[in-house]
Amino acid sequence: MKYSRILSKVNKWLLDVTNLMKNILVFAIIAGLLFGDPFGIINTISNLISGVGEQGLAGFICLAILILIYRR
Repeated sequence: MKYSRILSKVNKWLLDVTNLMKNILVFAIIAGLLFGDPFGIINTISNLISGVGEQGLAGFICLAILILIYRR
């Protein structure tokens, strides 16, 4: 029972950290679009998407995973 509470707290903490990181990512994307990419995130996303064309199915799966993570 003690382990259940500990795992529950760790799980809640990980969910909070994940939500925080998603919010930071969205902020960085918006800031990149508005202020000329000060964090380099737009360039990174551009490189990931260009890899989709070069790598075919593996790139498409990577893009699908990124979209699924963003929609959570």
